[in-house]
Amino acid sequence: MTSIDTNPGAEIALRVLTNKQVEKEDVQDDISTGKEVDKAKDAPAVWAISEIMGSDLAGFQATSSGLNVGEATVSVASAGAEQITSLLTDMKELTVQASSGVGDYSMIEEQLAQKTEQINTIISSSGFNGVNLLATNADGNGGTGLTVAASQDRSGDAAPTQSTITVDSVDFESSTSFDINNRTAVTDAASARTALGEIEVFLRYATDSAAALGAGAQQMAEQDVFLNKLSDAVKMGISELTDTDMEDAAARYEALSAQEQLSGLSLSIANASPGSLRSLYS
Repeated sequence: MTSIDTNPGAEIALRVLTNKQVEKEDVQDDISTGKEVDKAKDAPAVWAISEIMGSDLAGFQATSSGLNVGEATVSVASAGAEQITSLLTDMKELTVQASSGVGDYSMIEEQLAQKTEQINTIISSSGFNGVNLLATNADGNGGTGLTVAASQDRSGDAAPTQSTITVDSVDFESSTSFDINNRTAVTDAASARTALGEIEVFLRYATDSAAALGAGAQQMAEQDVFLNKLSDAVKMGISELTDTDMEDAAARYEALSAQEQLSGLSLSIANASPGSLRSLYS
């Protein structure tokens, strides 16, 4: 039945047109933002997961920065220990020479003293970011090592827990295994042999210390590589959950545009029906 007061066809066509326009606006928003899930109302459960993953990603990035600083700190100390090892090797050669009765003892002792002074300079200057892992007081607050965050570990709905990497300092200032400032002075072959035995102990301590620091720096570097890979994986996961599939969105946009045009045509036809009815009475 056709009615002048009510036009059900136009109401249906208008409702369909309005729905298509809303859907088209949603798709257009997905395309413009690049996010299919950009707000909680888009998909509450997915949005909540992506926000948690996003916070974890921020934690990974901050942890990575801390690892970079930690690695640099340990690497500086390791380089200092390696240089000390090299100088001790030179000192060993000098004492071997003196213990065999060859060379000027006073000249050899002077060279040993110079290298000892150089070692002390290296010890005091091997700090980075306020931390010196070759010193007795590593951080100026009585610290005996460096601890940095290694990861943010999440299990289920529980808050993430933080794991750490600790690299102990190697005390070149006060260790009884490296009492280089009180070594035996070389004055003859006998004292040279005594000094040689002491330097052997110092050299072993320095070598072991450099190796330990190098291992600590390597551990931090490898953990940073893992965190970077983990961050990339989390980014991909968030992208899969929230990003717009541009090819699919473009196809939907074209389809909705066509449907919008057809709905507009249907509304025009429906609106013309009362006019046709009036023509019966003219």
